[in-house]
Amino acid sequence: MSENARLEETVEFAENPEPRCPCVLVLDTSGSMRGAPIEALNKGLAAFRNDLLRDPLASRRVEVAVVTFDNEVKVVQDFVTVDQFQPPTLAAQGLTFMGTAIHKALDLIQARKVMYRKNGVAYYRPWVFLITDGEPQGEPDTVVQQAAQRIRSDEEAKRVAFFAVGVENANMIKLAEIVVRTPVKLIGLNFTEMFVWLSRSMEAVAQSKTDEQVALPPPGWGTV
Repeated sequence: MSENARLEETVEFAENPEPRCPCVLVLDTSGSMRGAPIEALNKGLAAFRNDLLRDPLASRRVEVAVVTFDNEVKVVQDFVTVDQFQPPTLAAQGLTFMGTAIHKALDLIQARKVMYRKNGVAYYRPWVFLITDGEPQGEPDTVVQQAAQRIRSDEEAKRVAFFAVGVENANMIKLAEIVVRTPVKLIGLNFTEMFVWLSRSMEAVAQSKTDEQVALPPPGWGTV
């Protein structure tokens, strides 16, 4: 991170000292997401932002980052509060570097926690929300195994809450091997409903105490 970016963040934390709820969206943009799935995903991202903006407290507390994965893993949005979040327009192509993307998301969270601590900002347990229509493809198995191990140890230590959603032909058995929480199968292309649920869940977290357990609404957009 550049000196300028560090300075901007210090100013931002001074202007908005609210505790933060970090959420990383890890989004599959591989070739199989082409067409209707990627269009529905883009609409869902816009709904996520708009829904969170209705809540003035959540829009100052929830921070969103977006990691996409196909043949490449990209941080298309580093952490920003929702009022600063401009949903990217995603396109689909290539393979499915899922393990690498999980590592990237967990690295982002670690770095963000360092920033919070440096600036004296309290934070909630970070969320990672992985959405895929396939399974890891094109990267070494060891990368995926190490990613699964990291999720396990971070969940056990309550360093992260890691959710996985399978779209259409996703390999749910493989997903269940990677994550600790049971993956949810999206009904059709209900991305908008799913992102509104995520928004409402983040709002509930943002209005709680930082160490409080929050009961989440049932995910009517998916099946377990």
